[in-house]
Amino acid sequence: MPIPKRIEEYLKKTNKKFEVLGHKTVYTAYDLAQTLKKDLKEIGKALMIKVDDGYKIVVVPASQRLNIAKLKRMLKAKKISIPNEKVMARVFKVKPGALSAFGVFHKVETLVDKSLLKAKEVVLQAGSFTESVVMKAKDFVEVEGARLGDFTEKAKYNLSKAASKVKKAVRRKKK
Repeated sequence: MPIPKRIEEYLKKTNKKFEVLGHKTVYTAYDLAQTLKKDLKEIGKALMIKVDDGYKIVVVPASQRLNIAKLKRMLKAKKISIPNEKVMARVFKVKPGALSAFGVFHKVETLVDKSLLKAKEVVLQAGSFTESVVMKAKDFVEVEGARLGDFTEKAKYNLSKAASKVKKAVRRKKK
C-alpha cells in the first residue's frame, strides 16, 4: 500500500526536500528500523492521543517512550490516553496501524518531542505499511506547524540488544 497521493503532493508543494522510501511490509517503528538498518532515534513514531475531549498526533523518536505525565503538564490537560487502533481507524478514517505522522491530514495538531531534532533526517510514517517519508526533522516540524515539547523518556530497549535476544532465541530453537 503506497503512501496517499495527497501526502506526496502536499510535500512537493512545500518545496522541502523529502524522499518516499519503499520497504518491505512493516507494522511497527521497531520493525521499520530493522528493515531499513536505521537507528531507532532516526525513526519518527506517530501515536494518536486523546487529550481531554480532542485528539492529537504525537511524534517521538522510536528510541524514546511517551511520558504521559510530562505531556499532561505541557498541555495543561486533565486527562490523556492512547486510544486503541479501532478508535484510531474510526476517528481518522485509516486502516488500523496506518497512522500518518502528518496531523494536518487528520485535521489535528501535531506535537513533536524535541529529541527528534537530534537526528539529521527522520523516517516518518505516512499512512502506508510499505512506504515511508524521509526528510530533515526540522523541515517536518516546519511543514507540520508542529508544537515542540519535552515529553519522552528513554525506552528500555535498543535495536542491538533486541536483535541479539532474537538471535539467541533462534539458536535455542535449532538445538
